Amino acid sequence: MKRYELLVFDWDGTLMDSAGEIVAAMQNAIQEIGLPERSPDRMRELIGLGLDDVLARLFPELDTQRVRARLHAYRARYGMKRSAAELFPPVRGALDTLKARGFTMAVATGKSRRGLDSALRSTGTEGYFRWTRCADESTPKPAPDMLEEILLWSATVPENALMIGDTEYDVAMARAAGVDAIGVGCGVHDAQRLRRAGAIEVLDSVETLPEWLACERRSA
Repeated sequence: MKRYELLVFDWDGTLMDSAGEIVAAMQNAIQEIGLPERSPDRMRELIGLGLDDVLARLFPELDTQRVRARLHAYRARYGMKRSAAELFPPVRGALDTLKARGFTMAVATGKSRRGLDSALRSTGTEGYFRWTRCADESTPKPAPDMLEEILLWSATVPENALMIGDTEYDVAMARAAGVDAIGVGCGVHDAQRLRRAGAIEVLDSVETLPEWLACERRSA
């Protein structure tokens, strides 16, 4: 039997090449509502956290709830710009391979439900994932809640699940849930940071995940 049965993916920076677009959207919102400017690098390294955590780290001198209210008012007025981000080129082929091999797949993401549903529709990937969980439906990363809910729904024990993500927040969530984590170096945090957080391996991208899993199965 294969060691891992359930594969849970992060979205932004893992499956979708969207980090630059997220940072640009954050910068635009900050400028529009008159918040202090922050560097792109500082914003980028927070991708994957829940909104309150992002705001608290970006603006520790401001009241997080007031900043959140201003952002919600901005979104209500101007709406959400349609994303032009695309999947990393090798992702679809890797997902096809993993699906054909019988793996159950899910998503645990810092995106909102509205944002993830839009991304799934635009990329035509709804059929790959049995379960999806978003930051506005549960306690955001690095808390284990989203992953634990997917484990419960899928009736999967932690040792038979694998989390795949590009940030230390993905790895921390997995570790807190007792789940192994694989890092991918195509996103936000570098390989050294992912390993330091507890990733059991760091791959260049999701493209090589099927091969890595095949090797793991043979060695199990």
